[in-house]
Amino acid sequence: MINGAEAVVRGLIHQGVRVIYGYPGAANMAIYEALRRSREIEHVLTRSEQGAAHAASGYARVSGEPGVCLTTSGPGATNLVTGLATAYMDSVPLVAITGQVATEMVGTDSFQEVDITGITKPVTKHNYLVNRVEDIPRILAEAFHIAGTGRPGPVLIDIPKDIAAQNCAAKIPEVVDLPGYKPNYKGHPAQIRTACKLLNEAERPLIYAGGGIIHSGAVAELLKIAELLEAPVAVTLMGKGAFPEDHPLFLGMLGVHGAPAANKALLASDVILCIGARLDDRVTGRTDKFATQAKMIHIDIDPAEISKNIRVQVPIVGDAAGVMRDMLLRLQPAKRKDWLAMVAGWLPLQEQAYAAKADELNAQTVLTKLNSFTKGQAIITTDVGQHQMWAAQFCKVNRPQAFISSGGLGTMGYGLPAALGAQMAAPNDLVICVTGDGSLQMSMNEFATIKALGLPIKVLLFNNGVLGMVRQHQAVFFKEKYFSVDLVGNPDFKKIAEAYDMAYYLIAKIDQVDLVLQEALANGRATLVDCAIPKEQMVYPMVRPGSSLDDVIIAMKK
Repeated sequence: MINGAEAVVRGLIHQGVRVIYGYPGAANMAIYEALRRSREIEHVLTRSEQGAAHAASGYARVSGEPGVCLTTSGPGATNLVTGLATAYMDSVPLVAITGQVATEMVGTDSFQEVDITGITKPVTKHNYLVNRVEDIPRILAEAFHIAGTGRPGPVLIDIPKDIAAQNCAAKIPEVVDLPGYKPNYKGHPAQIRTACKLLNEAERPLIYAGGGIIHSGAVAELLKIAELLEAPVAVTLMGKGAFPEDHPLFLGMLGVHGAPAANKALLASDVILCIGARLDDRVTGRTDKFATQAKMIHIDIDPAEISKNIRVQVPIVGDAAGVMRDMLLRLQPAKRKDWLAMVAGWLPLQEQAYAAKADELNAQTVLTKLNSFTKGQAIITTDVGQHQMWAAQFCKVNRPQAFISSGGLGTMGYGLPAALGAQMAAPNDLVICVTGDGSLQMSMNEFATIKALGLPIKVLLFNNGVLGMVRQHQAVFFKEKYFSVDLVGNPDFKKIAEAYDMAYYLIAKIDQVDLVLQEALANGRATLVDCAIPKEQMVYPMVRPGSSLDDVIIAMKK
């Protein structure tokens, strides 16, 4: 006979869980005692509960397995909400376990009680409040099944502390059977035939690739279809890594800060094959002006995403890899010389949009140099802001699960804990967190976790003393009327690095970039590279909010 807490740990071991990120408290102490006695699972004490969720997210996105985090009740649970919402928006498989006050106290507003299942219902794929200890093995099995199948996402399990202490005789179920949850993996044959006919007859096809390709493991199928059709490929932020960025058919990222050639190709195409993407506003811009010349084929495992934002002519609900393999049986090889020549004519626009002053330290140069050293093989995590878009534009990624960023929610503070999880999932890989001085200060307490674990994570800090993206919007759309964007009181980041036993390098001039990056990447230590860039630097191109993709700002007019 074991208690509920031990049943939780056994259920986690049965699921193959190797690491948990968490923070203890009164309501989850029994689970921590069971973890203490376990030799199969490593527990990582993060320095905040939100950090635990983001670290689990980074681990999940690199390993392909559900990440796991564990917190106590009340504020411990509510501090998970942003991490759960981040994972939910980006379809990341997580299982979050929270302690709860004793069953008899639930609903009485007792100390450190919150209705965390009610709070997180909109930002989880499913959640549970455990009412019987015998349900724990079944619920654990169901949670992992739900988190990792269909469209991945976070699942929360809330366990009252008296339930965790009670004896449990139930066994782990061998099979999970949820009658109301049956994701459709097989695409409809008639829709696949229609899609292939459109693509075979298209003159200007474009492939619009999202993160669903990476989740599905459909990278090889995407490459085969693109080369067979001679169709250019553009990706979403979450789709970086789905297609090799050094391939001649690759156009770059779509959307409001996307590559001009990618956006122009989308607007000019006659058939768009959209795979595993949400067609969200950061890509579409003004929806009534979006790809008006094209017929849209949309493949997605989540039927709720199809025709939600953009009406599509050929909806295909199913797993991307399986649907694409079926399509390859019907697609015909094609030569589209004229279309590729048209697309190539737009490529010089990218040089114009990405131009930077040759004698001034700038993000473009730093990231281009970084990419030349890593050859597109490093794992890049980012926070959110100007540096995120610069990283998306200039960090070339030639493999899946190697560009880890908060896309849907846009969570500042995500990059550092996500790098922590990513490094643990891939201990032999080079992991680089690209961040800004605003974002880093939202989670730099996780430097302590990185120090405790001895992880050789590299942090590339673009330090401009301001909230860069907010300042950019105030410059462009509010006539340079700046307010609450100056980060007065920024710390001395050299001293921060020293406090956490990190190597520190300062890049203040453009001629320092090569030497500093080479040394920092090779030193085998946790490292902070502080890039002092001017606050006036902007991210271009930039589509005006509420405008179509052809209403682009290439540079700020004076």
